[in-house]
Formats: sequence, structure tokens, C-alpha cells
Amino acid sequence: MLSPRQGLLRPVGCGVEELRRRRREREAALRRARREQQLVSKRLLRDDTPEEAEGGSVASILGEAEIQQFLWLAQRGTEEKEREGALVSLRRGLQHPETQQTFIRLEGSMRTLVGLLTSNHALLQLEAARCLHELSHSEQSEVAEACLPATSYLLTYLAGHSSDLIELCLYTLGNLIVESEAGRRQLLPQGIVPALASCIQSPHLPVLEALGYALSQLLQAKEAPKKIIPSVLASSIPQHMLRLLQPGPKLNPGVAVEFAWCLHYIICSQVNNALLITHGAVSTLGLLLLYLAGSVQSPEDAGLELLVCPVLRCLSNLLTEEAVEAEGGQVQLRDERVVVSVFILLQFLLQKHPSLLPEGLWLLNNLTANSPSICTSLLSLDLIKPLLQLLPVSNVVSVLVLTVLCNVAEKGPAYCWHLWPGPLLSSLLDTLALSDTDVVGQSLELLQLLFLYRPEAAQAFLQQSGLQALKRHEEEAQLQDRVLALQQTALHR
Repeated sequence: MLSPRQGLLRPVGCGVEELRRRRREREAALRRARREQQLVSKRLLRDDTPEEAEGGSVASILGEAEIQQFLWLAQRGTEEKEREGALVSLRRGLQHPETQQTFIRLEGSMRTLVGLLTSNHALLQLEAARCLHELSHSEQSEVAEACLPATSYLLTYLAGHSSDLIELCLYTLGNLIVESEAGRRQLLPQGIVPALASCIQSPHLPVLEALGYALSQLLQAKEAPKKIIPSVLASSIPQHMLRLLQPGPKLNPGVAVEFAWCLHYIICSQVNNALLITHGAVSTLGLLLLYLAGSVQSPEDAGLELLVCPVLRCLSNLLTEEAVEAEGGQVQLRDERVVVSVFILLQFLLQKHPSLLPEGLWLLNNLTANSPSICTSLLSLDLIKPLLQLLPVSNVVSVLVLTVLCNVAEKGPAYCWHLWPGPLLSSLLDTLALSDTDVVGQSLELLQLLFLYRPEAAQAFLQQSGLQALKRHEEEAQLQDRVLALQQTALHR
């Protein structure tokens, strides 16, 4: 018989629909948080000649007179080697910020350098491009912006035959894209997207890696969702990006890492993820996930671990799209091998890159949210215990582990039957002892589901001092209602 007080508590209990609604709201907030602003950075491509490397001399800071002399020799020297040597000396001097400032203040210097860039002498052209590249890498915005008169020529040479020059132009353009919105405004009408689309079919791996860098800088611009990404999606770039991410012996880690991040930026923009899904993005990324799980710990595949983070993010975000279900993407990822691969990667990240564990758990969360078959795989492969072992890593990891377990418990009595008896209750008593509100709140939600479908678990919880654990949080405003609901549920089971 229920006491009057117990009877009054009953309406406070939460049903399955209320728990689902809370989780949907929380996951929507998590998705927004994961579309974090990505850091942009410049890159410097230096390939000193053997003579320079052996010399080991430190380049000197150049004054106006020396800069003028080198530019004059580069233009009017009697021998090509003399002209080239003058540009080499200028380029080495431009490694110093002081020389860069002097150069851009010197009247006609940039016009002369652009003229040399457009010369008919391939070696002079390459050295002039290297000078521009040094300037584009400057941390002083006015120095990089002084290079903008050269952008149309840099784009033109992307269609040339010299892979060295193309690579250099791409890195220089990438640096200029980082520098200013004015530069990007100039490059878009000049046709940077079509130019990049033509480069992506290059057979040269250094060119493809440089292209991935330049494209990634373009895609991270604040105006990208409205002004850049629609043009990229309308080009042939997405199909070729996915081709370059196909797993197998031809997969190049450097190229794949660059384009995986490009894909991530496009997906996070949410401009037209349905198009990417139509092109087979989910299938390609799923296969790549399996490939990475088999490769990350092999010394022969050094560098592939850098692919793990963007691939996990891409898949996680695509799984939230309605178009995935329409295209059968969820079906493609219901293979048990996907679950095994995620856990292999979780173990790898735990050992090598623990800060990236949330990426793998976020994917596991999205896989289990609407897939009973994935939840069944978790249980049949006995993966609940390894999951619980991740709880002490951090509060962020704990919340995601508990969210995955909620996804499993939500599927009903048959799933909760596998969750208890077992180590789950003792683990939850440990998380209830924590002070982090998010961890405790997620623990309460999991207990609510478990008690709903396995009433016997409530009795076991009470016998293990569960009520005392709950009382610690009775006065916390964010948790009061849930603590009260769980106390009521436990007492009436």
C-alpha cells in the first residue's frame, strides 16, 4: 500500500516521450556546438636548392638599395643565371619582416615582381612566385595584401604545365585567402572555384595536397556558406573529393587529410548535404572508417591517424540529415563491422589522442540514436563494459558514454535486460558522486529508463545506497525535478 506522500509523488515521473524530447533538445545543442569555428593558418613552402642548404648562411636583412639592385638585375641582367640569382637573393631576404616592409613601401617593387612572374623564362617565373609566396606568408596583413595585384596571374598559372609552379601558386593563394575578405572578394569573380576544380584532376600528389589546403582556407571563410560553398557544390569538386577519399592502396594520407577537412567544412555549413549524400558520401566515409580501423596502428600507414578526426566528424554530422535515411545511408552503416571499427578507433584514441575521444563517441551516439540493429550489435559483441571503462576519462566523455547507453536503454525491455544485471549500476553510482551537472543529469536519465523497463534494477539501486546518492543533488536547481522523479520511480518499483 502506498503512503499519501508516495501517492502525491507519482505525477512527477517522466515517461519515455519526455526523456526522448530532452535528449533531442540536448543533441541539437551538441550539434550546434560541434560546428565550431575552425582555426585557419598559413603555410610556408620552402625548397632551398642543395647549394643554399649546404651553405647554411643566414639571409641578411635587405635595405632599399639592395632590393632595387636585385630587382634591376633580375630584369636587366645579361645572363639568365645572374637574373635568377638576384631573385634567389631577394627571396631569401624577404624571409625577414623588416625586408618585407621595406619591399612593399618601395615604389614599383610589386609591379616589377609581378612583371617577372609573367616573364617567358620558367626559372625566373618560379623564383618570382617564390618571392610572392614569402610575402604571402607574412604575419603582417599589409604585406600579404600588397600581393593582391598578382592573384589573377596566380590563378592563370593553375592551368599551366609546371607542377612546381602550380603547387607554389596554390599555397600562395591559400595564404592570401586567409589574410583578408578583400582578397577573397577579389578571387571569387576572378574564377578561383573553376580554377580549383580544374586542378583537382591533377595526377601530381603535391599539387592535390596544395589544392586541398587552398580550398580548406576558402571554405572556412565567414562568408563561405552564402558566397563560396554553393559554387563549390555546383562544380565537379565534391565528386573528385570523394574519389580521393576512397580507401585502398592509392589513398594518399596527405591528400586525404586535406580533403577530409574540406568535406567537414562543407557538411558543417549545411548548404546542401543532401547533394553530398546523393554522391555517395556516407558510403565512402563508412568504407574509409573501416579502412582506418584496420590501418591506424600499423607503422606502414603513418599519417592515416590524422584522418580519424575529420572522418568521424563528417560521418557524425551526415547521420543527422534526413536525406541519409532516404538514400539508405543508415542501412549502409548497420554492418557490425562499423561498430567494431568505432571501438577500435576509440581504443586507439584513448591511447594516442584522448582529447579526440568525444569525436568517436559522438559518432557512436548518432549511430545508436535511431538504429536498434546497431544497439543490438553493441550488446551482442559485449561492448558495454569497454564503454563503461571510458567514464573516468573526462566529464565530456562521460556525458557521451551515458548518452549512448540511454540510446540503447530507450529501445525497450529486451535491451535493458542486457544492461542489468551487470556493472552498470555501480558505474552510475560513481557518476552520481560527481559534481558535474551534465554528467549527473545524464546518469539520472539512464536510471529512469532502466527502472522503467527493468523494475528489479530499482530495488538493486536502493540496496546499493542509491537514495543517498540522489540526495546529494536534491538542492541543485537544474536537477531537482529529475532527482524527485527518480526517487519516486525507485520507491514504487
